[in-house]
Amino acid sequence: MNNKLNLEDILPHKKPMILIDDIVDYSIPDRWLSTKVEIKENSLFYDAKIKGVSSIIGIEYMAQSIGCYAFLRKKLKTPKIGYLLGTRLYNNLSEKFELGKTYFILVKEIFSEGEINSFDCLIYNETKEEVASAALNVYQEAGNNE
Repeated sequence: MNNKLNLEDILPHKKPMILIDDIVDYSIPDRWLSTKVEIKENSLFYDAKIKGVSSIIGIEYMAQSIGCYAFLRKKLKTPKIGYLLGTRLYNNLSEKFELGKTYFILVKEIFSEGEINSFDCLIYNETKEEVASAALNVYQEAGNNE
């Protein structure tokens, strides 16, 4: 992507609660978006005992990526709060996201009806090996484009 987007302008969070680092690429017509996160010692939720971030945080990486997609798809001017309604089939193939590694999060919208959306999500490492996947159902209130 050529235009670096400021995640604080897109997500309804402020640092340190913005857990992803950047939007890598997206296609609104094809209904997908990809982000990335590098695991560092100063990453929120970093655990020195396991030398990484617990794999359960992958759900939040997915949710924040969906938030970026929703902002861009709806052409919002200000971020809106979204709600995670449920997660199906969260499959983590590792206990942690390892220190010093970069992970990519891919979210693909598979269903949309009004304010309810469903996404297939995948997290993979630098060698394109899958490390986590899930189906997430989300809600974001409709409203004006403020």
